[in-house]
Amino acid sequence: MALPKIDLPIYETTLPSTEEKVKYRTMTVKEEKILLIAQEGGETEQVLVATKQVLNNCLLDLNVDKLAMFDMEYMLMLIRSKSVDNVVKFNITDPDTQKPVELELDIEQVKLSRNPEHSNKVKINDNYTLFLKYPTIDEFIKIANMDPADPLVNYFIMVSCLESVASEDEVHEFHKYTEKEVDEFMENLNTSVIKGIQMFFDTMPKLRHEIPYVNENGDKKKFTVEGLNSFFS
Repeated sequence: MALPKIDLPIYETTLPSTEEKVKYRTMTVKEEKILLIAQEGGETEQVLVATKQVLNNCLLDLNVDKLAMFDMEYMLMLIRSKSVDNVVKFNITDPDTQKPVELELDIEQVKLSRNPEHSNKVKINDNYTLFLKYPTIDEFIKIANMDPADPLVNYFIMVSCLESVASEDEVHEFHKYTEKEVDEFMENLNTSVIKGIQMFFDTMPKLRHEIPYVNENGDKKKFTVEGLNSFFS
């Protein structure tokens, strides 16, 4: 006789980027092991690959490959809170006293931080506007594998966010063009457009939460939890 198959609870939430309704299930021991191995490894690529694998397993009828990174971070935190415990205990080293401090993070209190100046549109001139998209997790994995000292890293990051360039009469989608054609387009952009692309990244929505604590000297301090790196610390 086969062992019984256990039904898992299914929940519904709204994606921060699109406000699309999505369904997800809780994690099993299998997914918890995947995250634990990534946590022990500590490598950025391991964390990203583990995140993608867990979300592919737990999200229902949703293409993880197209999710914005902050959507993935949000969903991972939400799934973790429903599956294990919404409270995570961890230690940090206070920068002033160099002494360990135990903190508690209530995952359900972590919210998406939005910058009112954030926009996916960058004006090129009176005729054309550049439209940007959020890089996928696969693109972040490629970035994690690149040498941080490589001057092409920043360029790759910028190119990864290009979606289209449009005027009132026409729209050009970048995925329809060759790498050489995109390079030639980028070479002709002025510095104000490049700054606009950088602003898109700098103001991108992100998970952020401040935890107040008192160090050994009695000083009131705050520890900031931000993104996957904090979650896997």
